[in-house]
Amino acid sequence: MKEIREPQVAGMFYPSDPKELETQIKGYLNGIKINENLNHVAGIVSPHAGYIYSGKTAAYAYKTIEKEKYNNVIVISPSHREYFHGVSIYSGDAYRTPLGDIPINNSLREKIISENSLIFAGREGHGVEHALEVQLPFLQILLSNFQLIPMVIGDQRKEFIFELADVLYKNIDENTLLVASSDLSHFYSKTHANILDSRVVNYINDFNYHELQSDLESKRCEACGGGGIVALLKALKMKNYKNSKVIAHTDSGDVTGDDSEVVGYLSAVIYN
Repeated sequence: MKEIREPQVAGMFYPSDPKELETQIKGYLNGIKINENLNHVAGIVSPHAGYIYSGKTAAYAYKTIEKEKYNNVIVISPSHREYFHGVSIYSGDAYRTPLGDIPINNSLREKIISENSLIFAGREGHGVEHALEVQLPFLQILLSNFQLIPMVIGDQRKEFIFELADVLYKNIDENTLLVASSDLSHFYSKTHANILDSRVVNYINDFNYHELQSDLESKRCEACGGGGIVALLKALKMKNYKNSKVIAHTDSGDVTGDDSEVVGYLSAVIYN
């Protein structure tokens, strides 16, 4: 009997009805235009708030893979509710959303965990975590016949993040997409949030994962999935990808009209 990770935030972070969910995502994608020609996309950074707040921002990142094909997608998520050492890859057979089941690439998972003791197969971090789950319907709408490696980071210290980057580097190819799930600063005024979040934006645009990790650790900027962004940037830089670009940067105040305490979001793309 297959072990399926059931959706936990359908009906809260995004619609639980498949048709409504598909309509909403396609509406976001069709409502934006990216003027630049971003080819050979290897990685994206996408926010993970409820779609009403960050769905349109996320769509900018996903719009860049409309014409791409991938055999594997590795989604890297922070753990919001559970602390553990290392990185947990879901030990079951599939992740389920209202749009259907996404199979786990068991052979790739086994290869990855065999290479580093900090990365393991388990359920840690996967129980009620929303940051990974909310990425999946976008992928299902845009891609077909892909397999998933769902990673949740339990500890975002440099030693874990850089080890993860090295393992990713060894196990990705041109048929693999990396997705880092992250929001930015939380509950500052719009003005102060923009100061903090602009540091993250600039580091991504500069492909500067070293300084991003340093500033995240020293609290000079904030990103709840910052470790995933760093790992993605480091792995793809080692793969000789040249271009890293933030293509959307917003916050919750743009939707609610309340700028007193906002949450920041961005979409970014790494490509050649």
